[in-house]
Amino acid sequence: MPQPKKRAARKLLSQHAWITLEGGFAARHCLVEDISSSGARITLDEDASQLPGVIRMAFARDARTGRSCQVVWRRGKSAGVRFL
Repeated sequence: MPQPKKRAARKLLSQHAWITLEGGFAARHCLVEDISSSGARITLDEDASQLPGVIRMAFARDARTGRSCQVVWRRGKSAGVRFL
């Protein structure tokens, strides 16, 4: 029987960050609620259902920094992302 996958340990963070969509324009504010080596849970100012499948998240407003993320779930103003 295969071993169940273990989730990476999550660390509570509550740190401000910015997400940008394709093209790197219009940085949107978000709050990183928790983070792990594989992903994070973010809260937006608006409904997360409008997020595209891939975003870029950075702890600085500069669009050239940060990490590409795949949005894996959306609920209300929160979303879960997996780092690519």
